[in-house]
Parts: sequence; C-alpha cells; structure tokens
Amino acid sequence: MTKKFFPWLRLLFANAPLRNRVFLAGDVFLIVVSVLGSFALRFELGPLFEVFFPQTLRMALLAVVIKPLVYWGFGLYRRLWAYASTRELTLIISAVTTASVVLSVAVTLMTIIQARSPGYIGFPRATLVIDWLLSLFLVGGLRFTSRIVADSRSATVNGSRSSSTTRRVLIVGAGDAGALVVREIQKNPQLNLTPICFLDDDQAKQNSQIHGVPVVGQLKDLSRVIKSRRIEEVVIAIPTAPGDVVRQVAEACRQERVTFRTMPGVYELIGGRVSVSRLRDVNINDLLRRASTMTDDRRIGKVIAGRRVLVTGAGGSIGTELCRQIARWGPSALIILGHGENSIFRAYLDLNAIHPGLPMHPVIADIRDRDRLTAVFDELRPQVVFHAAAHKHVPLMEVNVEEAITNNVLGTRNLVETALTYGVGRLVMISSDKAIRPTSVMGATKRLAELMVLEAAHSAGLAYSAVRFGNVLGSRGSVVPRFQRQIAEGGPITITHPEMERFFMTIPEAVHLVLHAGTMGKGGEVFVLRMGEQIKILDLAEDLVRLSGIEPGKDVEIVYTGVRPGEKLSEELWDQWATFDPTNHPDILLLSEEDILSGGDLHHAVDELVHLAREGDASAILKLLDVLIPGASVRDTPPPDLTALI
Repeated sequence: MTKKFFPWLRLLFANAPLRNRVFLAGDVFLIVVSVLGSFALRFELGPLFEVFFPQTLRMALLAVVIKPLVYWGFGLYRRLWAYASTRELTLIISAVTTASVVLSVAVTLMTIIQARSPGYIGFPRATLVIDWLLSLFLVGGLRFTSRIVADSRSATVNGSRSSSTTRRVLIVGAGDAGALVVREIQKNPQLNLTPICFLDDDQAKQNSQIHGVPVVGQLKDLSRVIKSRRIEEVVIAIPTAPGDVVRQVAEACRQERVTFRTMPGVYELIGGRVSVSRLRDVNINDLLRRASTMTDDRRIGKVIAGRRVLVTGAGGSIGTELCRQIARWGPSALIILGHGENSIFRAYLDLNAIHPGLPMHPVIADIRDRDRLTAVFDELRPQVVFHAAAHKHVPLMEVNVEEAITNNVLGTRNLVETALTYGVGRLVMISSDKAIRPTSVMGATKRLAELMVLEAAHSAGLAYSAVRFGNVLGSRGSVVPRFQRQIAEGGPITITHPEMERFFMTIPEAVHLVLHAGTMGKGGEVFVLRMGEQIKILDLAEDLVRLSGIEPGKDVEIVYTGVRPGEKLSEELWDQWATFDPTNHPDILLLSEEDILSGGDLHHAVDELVHLAREGDASAILKLLDVLIPGASVRDTPPPDLTALI
C-alpha cells in the first residue's frame, strides 16, 4: 500500500542506480531540515517555535510527500549531476518552485480545514517563502556538490599525470565550442591531452580564463605562443571559421611542425553535437569553406516536417547529404530513390543508423523508366521531390552523348510529368553552373532540364524550381579524390591548365543552401548560390599536397595535360545579360530571365533529342543543342577519345 500511494519510495527499494537513491534519501532529510529551518528562522527558536511546532510537523509531513513527487516529475533523479550546468540549475529552480507552490496549496487547504477546530492558532505564511529559499539552497547544493567533487577528482587526476605522457594543447577559439572541448579534455584523462591556453581575436576575452585555461592572445600570435608554451597540438574549435582562418592556422602549425586538428564546419555539425570525438584532421574542405551565414531554419521545417519527401539520385554525394539533412526535420516518410543498388543500400544503412525511427523507403529505379516512376509515385505518394539524379561528368558525357540525353533530359521530363500527375506540390531540381552558355553536352542537357522544370511550374502554378551551383568538394569522381589518389601513389598530379579555375563549395553547405532555396520557390524560379571567388585548380592541388605533409614540386610533381573537350577555363553562374535579385538569404540569388523555350516548342525539341538518342545519332544531337540554346558551343571540338578522360 505504501509503495502504491508513495511511488517515490519505490526508488529507494527498487533496482535503481545508487546515485538516485542517495539523492532521494538526501532530499527527504533536507526537506525536513528546510521546514524546521523555516520555522526556526521565523520564530528564532523562542517560545512561539514551541507553540507552532505541531504546524511544523504537519508541513514537514506534507513536504516529504509532495516535494519528492514533484522532483521526480522534473527528472531530478535521472540526471548525472557530476556534469551539471546552468541548464540543470534552471531545472532545479523550476522544480523547487513548483514543489513549493504545490506545498503552499496543500498547506492552505490544511489550514482551512483546521480553522474550524477549537484552539486553532493559525499558520505563519512567511515560513513558506523561507522554506522555498532554503530548499533552493539545499537541493541545489546537494546536486552541485556532486559536480564539485567530480571536478576536484578530475583536477587531481590531471595534476597527477606526468607531462611526459600528455600532449600540450592550444585551442583556437574561446567560444562555446572551445569551452566544451576543454571541459571534455579535463573530464577525460584517458585522452592524454592537457589544455594549456586559448587564442581568440575577441578583445573582450583577452587575459580571461575559461575553465581555468587562460586566453593568452590572438590568432596572429599563434607561432609565438606555440614556441613559448611548448605546444604539441593545436585544436581549431570554431565551427563557423571561414577557410582563410583555417588556412592561417594550418600554415603556422605546418611551419612549427605541430599537429593540428579542427572541429567540423557548422553545416557538418547540423544535428550533431560539439565534442572532442568530432575533432579530425584538417582537410581541403576546411581550407576552402566560407564563413557560415546563420538564418532562420524554421522555413525548412515548415516545408519538410510531416511530409513525404522523395530524393532522386539519393545514392550520390549530393543526394545522400540531402537525405541526411532532410531526415533531421522529421518528414513523415523519406523515399531514397536511385539506380545504383550498392549506393542506395549504403545510404539506407547510414541513414537508418542515425534516424532509426524514421520511415524510409529505399527504391531502386531508373528515372528513364516512366512506368517504374509511376508505380513508385502511386504507392508512396511523395509530396516534396528533390531531383539530384543526373549524369554529371563532363568528359564522360562527351563520349556518351545519347546517355546524357536519355538520363538528364528524358529522365527529368519523366520525373516532372509524373510529379504533376500525382499532385506533387514542390519540386527542386539540382542544376549546375555548366548550364550557362554550355560548351559541353552535360551542361546543355542540364539547361534543358531546368527549362522543363520551369515550364511545369508556369503551366501548373506549382512550386517547381531549380537551384544552380558549381563544383562541390569531395563528391564521387570529382577532382579532390583524384588528386588524393595521385598523391598517395607518389604523383604526378595531373592538371589540365595552370589557369583552370572553378567555383567550389562543401557538400553540407551546398545542400543546406539548396534546402533553403527550395523553401523560397513559389514556381518557376532559378536560384543561384553565391560561391565566392573561383579557385584555381593548381592552388587546390598544392593545398592538398601540403596537407599531406609534403611540398608540391619537390616531393610530388605537377604536370599539365591540356584542356579537355567541353571544358572552360572558368565557369559562370548566369548569362552575361541576365539580371538577378537578392533573396532573404544572403547566399542565395534569384535570377530574372526569360525562358529560352517553352510550351510546345520545348516538348517538340525534347522529343526530337530523345528520338536522335535512340537512333544513336550523336552528331545530330550536338547540332540541335547548339541551335536550341543561345550561346551554346557543344560541337566546337571533336568528340574525344577515351584517353582524354584521364
């Protein structure tokens, strides 16, 4: 009966962790102490204290019953108080205040009942306020004592460790991420790291301490501090740091011959947490990433949350990252569609490990198969579609013209028309900077795919749009993995031309902006992502060599192979005559341009291209693409042989 009516007592006798039973027993004792203390302070242990002693006992009995129940409800017995922070302090204040309010109501009811009894002497209301203050101090003190004890043990362990067995660490960035990294290092002696100091460019933080670790200078002082403090490792704890900051730190560490690691960029940390376990070696993504722009992500949630979302090309680099970021917004279902069995299987396993409760449908399908798309849409009824499926490799499409047409053009038409048939309200197509004045088959087909999406938006009045951006770092088959493989093999690194340059963006950043742009679309827009300045491929190769700990031109040779068919020395994100407008996101622009083809002309052109592709007439396809797209020059160069793909 006791356990039935006092569920908090079950914690004392059940198989609960020892720490919970200790805290509960401590709370019961301190609750009684608090009530006695409130009366003692009110009446100073004088004669009146004895007069009101029966009321003291009654209040203590009520408090012992009520307060542990409230504390249980607020989760005070489910926390590891050795890691308590300001969040837990807020929880304690809320729990104690709620318990005191409930106790006050109970005491008031008790007083009303007693008031009818002869000899009633009243109840001192001030004791309730005093009890609340004492409870805050005692309940909070009990729990934060655990934190103090844990900190002292950690400090003892850290202090007892020999400097010969630990690495002296400098943390760049004295913000929230840096503070969390230091706390984890201090609490985990097995890491064999000792935080020595911070560097931060914020003047307000200079000569201050964070968790006992001093801020000793700014980023410009890095080399000097490494020498003077005998630093053995540098940690860049600024997830929002742009590439030039990471590059500056990496160069200084390389010159001083110390190890350096970094926190992933803010877009990589989305949905995760900052911790020492997330530290990794600096890579090329870090050197080229731009300063992050924080925006209102709730727009994405309104479009995705609770809806059935389909991603085509979900096994590719962009498609997989799209699925990863979409999943965190809680769609009612995520449909991952792709042609490659292995890539879809791998993407499904990775996503399921992170979001095991999310309904996911891995679908093996070719977007060129209209009947298969119809069956998928009929069964799963997607409401939002992100179209990332496409052939993207420029040189490869120069020798496989027919495949570029059937996949990039016919496949997109199939998808768009199926989406229209099944009432998909929002479709976002991933396009390319190569669609502007295309000199390649790949670029020309992406331009036509854009036009089909825009035509569908205008004719149906739906939120169908395209998002255009340049190269992403680390995608399958891109230049970075190829350079890394060549470096691992000892060289040489092959570059087509010393002046070749491209726009680059990290995959997580590009996908984050694609999702934002997709929420802006009302129908028929082409959004362009700001990608900063173009980067020379030569500089990219040299950075990769240096990150490998060797010198370009000395340890690894760089050779030039000549510009390949279909390539430009530099890329464009819009036509020279096009105008663009800003959006509510500083890194997303909206193009204001007229469609090249629309309506019947567009459908007739696509029909003709598909017919030529099925006939295998690549030469006629190239001529027609030049006619259809102003500024295109896809047949300026003869089709290459396979050696040109290397």
